[in-house]
Amino acid sequence: MSTFTALDVQDVRFPTSRSLDGSDAMNPDPDYSAAYLSLRTDAPDEGTALVFTIGRGNDVQSAAIAVLAPHLVGRNVEEVLADLGGMYRELTHDSQLRWLGPEKGVMTMAIGAVVNALWDLRARREQRPLWLTLASLSPEELLDLVDLRYLEDALTRQEALAILRRGAEGKEQRIAALREHGVPAYTTTPGWLGYSDEKLTRLLREAREDGFEMVKLKVGADAADDERRMRIAREVMGPGFPIAIDANQRWGTAEAIAAIQALAPHDPYWVEEPTSPDDILAHAAIREAVHPVRIATGEQGASRVLFKQLLQAKGLDVLQADATRVAGVNENIAILLLAAKFGVPVCPHAGGVGLCEMVQHLAFLDAVAIAGDDERRRIEFVDHLHEHFEVPVRIQNGSYMPPEQPGNGARMHAQSIAEHVFPDGPVWAGEQAASTSDPAPALR
Repeated sequence: MSTFTALDVQDVRFPTSRSLDGSDAMNPDPDYSAAYLSLRTDAPDEGTALVFTIGRGNDVQSAAIAVLAPHLVGRNVEEVLADLGGMYRELTHDSQLRWLGPEKGVMTMAIGAVVNALWDLRARREQRPLWLTLASLSPEELLDLVDLRYLEDALTRQEALAILRRGAEGKEQRIAALREHGVPAYTTTPGWLGYSDEKLTRLLREAREDGFEMVKLKVGADAADDERRMRIAREVMGPGFPIAIDANQRWGTAEAIAAIQALAPHDPYWVEEPTSPDDILAHAAIREAVHPVRIATGEQGASRVLFKQLLQAKGLDVLQADATRVAGVNENIAILLLAAKFGVPVCPHAGGVGLCEMVQHLAFLDAVAIAGDDERRRIEFVDHLHEHFEVPVRIQNGSYMPPEQPGNGARMHAQSIAEHVFPDGPVWAGEQAASTSDPAPALR
């Protein structure tokens, strides 16, 4: 028997704004950051997770995670891990903390960090990667993890169970196929908005050479620049090659329709986040107006309820689940089930520090136990910061290959944490703090 002893949170930031990695129309100078949680026990193990942010505010996110300590410290580890559906509900139903959302925002992302760390700990104790720990559950066990409240007008318990039972058929064969072929990736590496045309061209060619069969460009800051860069990409990659574009919420409804129509001659594969992530009706209007260009969204989707409404309103063609935006693995399973019910492919958002490592587990679960085979499924990939993780993503011939090491992939090297902890790590020493606050590097 073991006991939870602490939630240790560290404010870890990478100065990606110096090279404009991650730059887009809405976020021109991000410092990719992680509110990094180590869930300690009195046994020789711990669970790890992180919440991705882009710099200022990472201290706020870290503090929100630390607030959840009373829910776990002193409790029996084995009992909690045996009922992660119950713990998820306990955390999301804390009425005083729920008031801060409800069920969205910084507090929900904090709950997601704790839930994801618990799953990491459980997977490590089972000596399995997280995707396989989840895929090994029965349909009934998977469904018991999900909160269907607010969803049953779109997805009943009976429908969800039927989806999971279909997913259980042929699961072992799909696991074998996953291990052999992986899941196709697409790369955003060439497309950051701050890159020169020369760098764009070079990285596009390298993406093709590396086996990627889809790329993505950032757009939305300047219409002429968008057209020029999309023209360059189409010339480099050739006709028919899937080139997605991502506006990162920059446009209003009419502006989005006009911008997408202007870029339509270059055959964008999808347009991501054309407007406010919360504006369901705008997404539906944009999608109808620009058909057959696909609309993709979800990386900033705050809850399963928002995804339900986007699907009901026919506001998206591609659902982009995120590992750290909602309340962890459990809520993401609900979102995967909704997507399966509506027949919409899930192409997870990644790229931010640790997101590739974490979100792949959701895509692998979807591929083997929920939606099953779907040629439309892809996982975003960005080729930076992976060296800081104990189990970095493995890309072969343009596809994500499933990890076999235990856990959820979020664990960072101790040296990387020490070097990048904010504001006292060597990477930040001597710089004027990028935050008006004075966050402690660790919260207990």
